[in-house]
Amino acid sequence: MKYKKISTYSYNLHIIKTNKFKTVTVQVNFKRKLSKEDITYRNMIINMLCESTSAYPSKRDMTIATEELYDLFYRGVNYISGKYNVMNFEATFLNEEYTEKGMLDKSIKFLADIIFKPNIERNRNTIVFNEENFKLSYNLLESNIISQKENPDLYSRTRLLEVMEPNSYTSYRGVGYIEDLKNIDNKKLYKYYESILNSDIVDIFVIGNVNERHITKVINDCFREIKTFKKPSESHFVSVKKPRFIPKTVIEKQKINQSKLALGYKIDKMTDFELRYVLNVYSYILGGGPDSKLFKTVREKNSMCYYISSISQPLNSILLIKAGINKKDFKKALSLIKKEVNNMKKGKFSNEDIIKAKITYINSLKELEDSSSNLLSLYAGIEYLKSDSLEDRFTKINRVTKEDVVKLASKIHLDTIYMLEGETNEEK
Repeated sequence: MKYKKISTYSYNLHIIKTNKFKTVTVQVNFKRKLSKEDITYRNMIINMLCESTSAYPSKRDMTIATEELYDLFYRGVNYISGKYNVMNFEATFLNEEYTEKGMLDKSIKFLADIIFKPNIERNRNTIVFNEENFKLSYNLLESNIISQKENPDLYSRTRLLEVMEPNSYTSYRGVGYIEDLKNIDNKKLYKYYESILNSDIVDIFVIGNVNERHITKVINDCFREIKTFKKPSESHFVSVKKPRFIPKTVIEKQKINQSKLALGYKIDKMTDFELRYVLNVYSYILGGGPDSKLFKTVREKNSMCYYISSISQPLNSILLIKAGINKKDFKKALSLIKKEVNNMKKGKFSNEDIIKAKITYINSLKELEDSSSNLLSLYAGIEYLKSDSLEDRFTKINRVTKEDVVKLASKIHLDTIYMLEGETNEEK
């Protein structure tokens, strides 16, 4: 695999040349500093642009076009990365070695047209998106926002983060907000779309068996409409407030059978090595699978939960523990979780636990190599988060010791307890 970064006036082009795949994947990222109000706008833009273009004004037309491009796959995703909001447009298509000459250029142009040639119309001498598609996209996003509350596991995790640090980067909902959606009209949305092309930080990633000179020319030709002046990016990492001396407890009720317990821990002043490697080992040992301390103690030995796991958020210096329980077991389950977290500080785990955690981490890295999209995410992490290369990650994870894990454990403090309480004490 050969990597090259080419800087232009408006964007960075990242080329990963490899013959590992029969496909070529192109990913275009637009990012800007995270703002709560922007999230809903950016999700709407994703929906609008992926629904149709000026050349293909309906979803059916788009589908026919992708079939003519040998089943080209495309998607748009808006996600939060620490302090930044990233809009991601991606297309994967067969290398023209397996189709016909000129298909690479046509496929990249199709992706560029999704971004730069939306389905628009004039409304009183003002350019707006096609009204029918605007309504479709609006309804789709409204449905997605509402459905989040209908997923108790996701909702409880979202509410925990909102309770931990209200109105902070960590508290924002990636899907957006109904109140912000109601304030969006077609005119405002198109103006916001224009601001993306003129002010966002842009990175373009390409992976596949491509000719560097040719792919550079095609990208330059297709993406010349990016007018933003390339700006330096700040760190994506978020600094959280100090943990509460006495953890905050919030209990909400919902008409569900199984209650959802979610605990939020803040991590104090991690080193770069702890953040990128030790935290992975710690989280796996504590709650990463059926061999974890939480699973064995809370679920197997005491039958206090239906599921339990821990999730680390390195960008936010946060560790989350989530569990599905009966509401009558709230205090007992909470006590058992606290005990296992405290046992980690005392070093009550084995070197075998560390070895298993490392093997799991290494295997997950190896799986990245089997997917072009995952490899692009890896290189995006190198660009945005200053992450290490795969080779360096393999080396550094093996340096983690038991002493490192115990030291990190002492920096992890319970800040918030959130309980989404169900109606019954038994799961139906």
